Amino acid sequence: MSHRDPYRRYRRDMRRAFRGRRGGYPVLFPAPYEPWWPVVAAAVGRWAYRHRSAFLPFLVTAAAFIAAAELHHGHRAAWPVIAGITGLAVVVLGIPHRILWTRPAGRITAGLLARTWEKCGIDRPAERAYVTAIIAVSGGWLAAATALSPVTKPLPQVAVISTVVLGIPWWAHRRRRAKVRALRTIQTWPAIAENMGLPGSRITSIVVDVWGWTARVALRKGTTAAHAVNQVPAIESGLGLRPGSARVIPDPAKADRFILRVAETDPHAQPIPWPGTANTSITKPVTLGLSEDGQTVAVLILRRNVLIGGTTGAGKSGILNIILAVLVACPDVVIWGVDLKGGMELQPWAACLGRPLATTPQEANELFRDAVAWVNHRAARMAAYGKRVWEPSPDNPALVIVVDEYAELPEESHDCADSIARRGRAVAVNLIAATQRPTQAAMGKGAVRSQMDVRICLRVRERRDVDLILGQGAFTAGWYAHVLTQSGAFLFSAPEHTVPERYRAYLVADDQVTRQATTHTHTRPWLPARPPSTHHDAPRGPQDSEPAPAHAEGQADPEMALWDALVSAGPDGTPVAELMTATGMGRRWVYYRLRELASTGRAVQTIRGHWRAVPGPAGPPGGRPPSRPPDGRPPGRPRRPRGDRE
Repeated sequence: MSHRDPYRRYRRDMRRAFRGRRGGYPVLFPAPYEPWWPVVAAAVGRWAYRHRSAFLPFLVTAAAFIAAAELHHGHRAAWPVIAGITGLAVVVLGIPHRILWTRPAGRITAGLLARTWEKCGIDRPAERAYVTAIIAVSGGWLAAATALSPVTKPLPQVAVISTVVLGIPWWAHRRRRAKVRALRTIQTWPAIAENMGLPGSRITSIVVDVWGWTARVALRKGTTAAHAVNQVPAIESGLGLRPGSARVIPDPAKADRFILRVAETDPHAQPIPWPGTANTSITKPVTLGLSEDGQTVAVLILRRNVLIGGTTGAGKSGILNIILAVLVACPDVVIWGVDLKGGMELQPWAACLGRPLATTPQEANELFRDAVAWVNHRAARMAAYGKRVWEPSPDNPALVIVVDEYAELPEESHDCADSIARRGRAVAVNLIAATQRPTQAAMGKGAVRSQMDVRICLRVRERRDVDLILGQGAFTAGWYAHVLTQSGAFLFSAPEHTVPERYRAYLVADDQVTRQATTHTHTRPWLPARPPSTHHDAPRGPQDSEPAPAHAEGQADPEMALWDALVSAGPDGTPVAELMTATGMGRRWVYYRLRELASTGRAVQTIRGHWRAVPGPAGPPGGRPPSRPPDGRPPGRPRRPRGDRE
């Protein structure tokens, strides 16, 4: 056994220590009697291994030289095939998506390519362009080298220049460098986990993105994610991160794991411009902003009460502007507004509101009384028709009440808001309330705060305010809203959002607010301030659409009331909304009668939405237009069941 190397066990222990970083790697000092080149070679080898990802361009060039030599020697005639494959790959990678989306088959192809590029890690347009350039240059050079020879001038010089030029973006790529740092973190984690207060933990997977990396960490049995949440400062210290850059998110699938999110570059450092909206219905979610990994966050407003809380200057008005900018583009929702700061925040949207903006306590009380009347009216109609959920439509829109500084509401408004919060879900009448501290005193004596199932928490000053906005125990679970710094940064809690992730809201500029309000002023649906009388026609069946509201009992005949309103209109005419109020009938009924009068030359439309009578006889033609239901059926014709309609 004397022939064995006495330092073999020592070298093995050093290799194991280097892999686990438990004992560090020994520093080499050359002895006088030993040659210097092994020490230099070892140092260069360690440096090359540490920065091995930077040598990928040279490895690609070397592989191309070897492949070209082999193909030139045995398959010189294969260069057209190589050139064809290169051209096809360039076309597939470089073709813009907008061209593919012009045809149905192209949409399927675009979806498959997008998923493939995402799996390959080249989902960004700049990265795809870079990969396309590499394939084009490498494939073209390989085809030429196969036909001629890799050593034929000027092919070697072209290869060297291309390697350097195309290698610069690779060496400067942030995602590559972040991946290198992430891999080093995986290697050093077992050694530093004990110092961070997480002994026995290990990283099971890691994903690198533009702004940092996200790792899934498995804890030692018996340790929960709540313990890791309390160790965030120690994790930042152990990994050498800047304060506030680490996020610990409990894994919803397993209690002994958590998700570690490290933002090396803060994506929320600059405001995010609002990209606009394509929503045309309140049934679609409203996109509020972006998360730290670039994903959008959306919230469904229909049949949900929303609470927005945060200190002064945290961005509550910005959140309201985003929601209003989307809702005004939806023709199936009516918006009422209450702003007890004199209309400072909601006044730019006043033209799109369904009634004048309430800016005084008396106006707020009247608005909430009318809203409760609408809740009662819709509930009675749904009970009469055997329905349980109000489906919004342009004829029967949902009602959303937006309140800025909810704590300033008078007592009567608080009582009405409590009734709306408890009973308004089924009839599509909901609240959006913004306040600084939603204490029990600020939210009234009712159960409004408990009925807010969507909660948006912006920056707060005290830790206890987190529990006030997001619910009891939120701060203990890792919802740290007191560390938010930027205006518009928020935490979002909803039935489908139970993870404390940070988001930043879009910034809706003043010119965007003006443009959005001006564009949709004349397309907004209308809802009377007060519901019509509770005296309704008998229901025609659950499959029929809801009939137009009938006129109040004792009121003049609606057709004569319509004619009187048209006769008394000025030269500019009277708006349809006033005609609906005068007759007590629905919009469809009024427009049907107006079309009948216009076809006989008795009424004329002066401007969009304004009508007046044509001078002539003192009454409608024939004394009364022919009675016809609002759906346009001739009198006496029975309604066919819905299943028989084509």
